[in-house]
Amino acid sequence: MIVDAHVHPATLSRLKLDWDTWLGPAADRDTVTAIYGDDDRVDPERFDAYFAAEGVDRVLLFCEYSPRVTGIQAIEDMAPIVGHNPERFRIVANVNPHLHYPIVTELRRQLDLGAVALKVHPVHGNFAPNDRELYPAYAECQERGIPVITHTGPSSFPGASGRRGDPVLMDDVLRDFPDLTVVLAHGGRGWSYETAGFMALARPNLWLDIAGLPPRRLPHYFERFDLDRIAAKWIFGTDWPGIPGVGVNIKAVGDLGLRPDIQAAVLGGNAERVYRLS
Repeated sequence: MIVDAHVHPATLSRLKLDWDTWLGPAADRDTVTAIYGDDDRVDPERFDAYFAAEGVDRVLLFCEYSPRVTGIQAIEDMAPIVGHNPERFRIVANVNPHLHYPIVTELRRQLDLGAVALKVHPVHGNFAPNDRELYPAYAECQERGIPVITHTGPSSFPGASGRRGDPVLMDDVLRDFPDLTVVLAHGGRGWSYETAGFMALARPNLWLDIAGLPPRRLPHYFERFDLDRIAAKWIFGTDWPGIPGVGVNIKAVGDLGLRPDIQAAVLGGNAERVYRLS
């Protein structure tokens, strides 16, 4: 099984950013444009066909409530995609303590709509991931066995708060919720790869999502670590649409020379386990 565990099918009219900023320099613009319909949303049939052609069996769709930076991509916007192929697509919930109160009420609403994980985006939402207002949501996730994903590292989008992406801030959360499964999105991108890597190796319930990172650069980003050992904690994701192609990234992971069982875990096995996708 191959899993793309980090995808953003944005509704363009809800984006605060312009199209070029949203896509970034690496995107395959022609392919992405062809996936969108006339109503400024991805066409579910074309979207499904794209991931099938790229060899992806499961896809996690990220909603986001970050009006300060990217706008609001509501969970309801993901429903037509999941409805078209519920076997391939799953939704990841998102909460923002500046918008949602009580926060656990909104989390439960999104979980009831089928979300398999919770994402918090402190860098775009301008809050700390260890903010006590998030604790009721973390407690709910721990109780239900729902993994929590948090953005780590900076963001190039205007209005983002890079200091909120320090992965060490999650150490408080892991201390207070020892049975919570946590995924550090982007693996500590920027200046925090080493911190994120040491945290992941120290805790069996902490994982590194490598979305948005050029796979060929991963040995450099994690140069302080034995590659197979740190890769065993990676979860493949692309951060689509800001990439040259999903299949391109899958091949690039294959070119790293990882042990076959670890490569299989990176490309799907770890996500299948963490997000319970079987």
